[in-house]
Amino acid sequence: MTIPDYMAERLTESGVRHVFGVPGGPSLPYMEAFRKGGIEFVLTSHESAAGVMADVSARLNGVPGVSHATYGPGAANLLTGAGLSLLDRTPHILLTSEMPDVLLNRTVQMNVSHQELFGPVTKKTYRLSRSNVAAVMDDAFRTCFEEYPGPVHIGLPSDLATAEVFTPHAGSHAADDLSFDNDIQNLIALLEKARRPLLAIGLTAARFGLKRKILELLSSCPMPVVLTPMAKGLVPEDHPCYCGVLFHALSDYLDDIYEKTDLVIGLGYDPVEYNYESWMPGVPLVQFGTVESDMPEGVEVVKYTGSPAEWFVMLAHLNPSSVIFESAVARGIRDEIASVFEGFLGHFGPVSALKILREELPADTFVTGDVGSHLHLLGQYWQTPSPDRLIITNGWSSMGFSIPAANSVQLNRPGSRVAAITGDGGFLMSAGELMTARRYNLPVKIIVMSDGELNLIRLKQIWKEINPYGTSIYDGHLFSSDSFLGIRVLNAENELELRHCVRTALGLAAPVIVNAVIDPDDYKWLVVKQK
Repeated sequence: MTIPDYMAERLTESGVRHVFGVPGGPSLPYMEAFRKGGIEFVLTSHESAAGVMADVSARLNGVPGVSHATYGPGAANLLTGAGLSLLDRTPHILLTSEMPDVLLNRTVQMNVSHQELFGPVTKKTYRLSRSNVAAVMDDAFRTCFEEYPGPVHIGLPSDLATAEVFTPHAGSHAADDLSFDNDIQNLIALLEKARRPLLAIGLTAARFGLKRKILELLSSCPMPVVLTPMAKGLVPEDHPCYCGVLFHALSDYLDDIYEKTDLVIGLGYDPVEYNYESWMPGVPLVQFGTVESDMPEGVEVVKYTGSPAEWFVMLAHLNPSSVIFESAVARGIRDEIASVFEGFLGHFGPVSALKILREELPADTFVTGDVGSHLHLLGQYWQTPSPDRLIITNGWSSMGFSIPAANSVQLNRPGSRVAAITGDGGFLMSAGELMTARRYNLPVKIIVMSDGELNLIRLKQIWKEINPYGTSIYDGHLFSSDSFLGIRVLNAENELELRHCVRTALGLAAPVIVNAVIDPDDYKWLVVKQK
């Protein structure tokens, strides 16, 4: 068996059905092997988008996403996908073509060390040879799933494409049986004496799908809950314990609950999204996680590292009869945040636009959100039935995420409603992926919140008392016709027009751009200045 055929077989066995990328000459034998093995090579317009699509595919399917790029510049473009999976905690295998051994250290066009390039943004990087291919594939699958999940890179020397595999399939290695030195006695003492605990739920809890267990916990022991952005959807927004989302718009209103807290319980809280010290009151912290992670200094921290099942065994030491939960306080915070949002509905700004989208998009729509001021509003204001219905990046936070992410959702969930909500800056970074949507007949709906600027950067300049500059994206209108790259553009400059545009877009079985030309003034009142 040749190395490409062997790799195709291993990927297929693992449930991989797509490889995303931009090919080069050395890629061709691998592409053909993938095709014969039942794996579709999905051509993207840019390698960074291939990385995003692979990452989102892994989130949806629970199998590693796979992306591919050629030498040098192609590999460098793929780095964004590696960083995304590293800090958003997604299993991802990145394949790149590499020079053969005889040219590896020579001065050659497009030649850089891919191992040095990918080392800082992956869990591990490999270079294939005839003798190590089976071991590399075994280790790559194991490593990308180990906590935290993340990316691995495999370099494919161009002269191996016709080589036969030297060693047989060695079989997957079992994960190491890790044990952690948990301070159980102190942990139990803190839980038992807590009277006003606050539950802070994060990305790790979302990855493990703990919604049912969390709701059971809150049923038996009600307490206020805050979520990190990527955990949104684990607790319904109308749940009596729900207070809001950390870091995003109006999160300073959560201060009211911190003043009443005597213990913070971090349940699957991953500091990669938002460091504890950026918001936490001066009380003890119990951190439940799957790996040891760095914690803030100057705070009493007791960490429990283990499986989610073990977390809930430990949480049984909370004393429901002693825990004081004032549902009126949580409800008051929710109502106050909702009231502030309602106060911005008098003109066509981002809140009005999002309200219309909430009303017009079906409740089960998959929404992907780009990075920018609009995401801060989306994270707090959007109604999210489950974490997989609002797909964002927060650990990596790269602009240009939402369009390739939406393409990946539509490809993996055909027949579903998929909408990408982006600013005009993020749109321009990934506009080429509209051709990917066209090429694969993906009827994604792209809603652009157009304000002509990088608003979040402008706000940060204002906060630092710097006269804003370098943030204006264009003069005039973003779109000068009713078509862009062959995709229909629907323009809206008021609420009535936006409602009509969304309804029209939903009725079309094709990708559509809805351009909402908004007044960005809301953002300066709603986006919270971070510490």
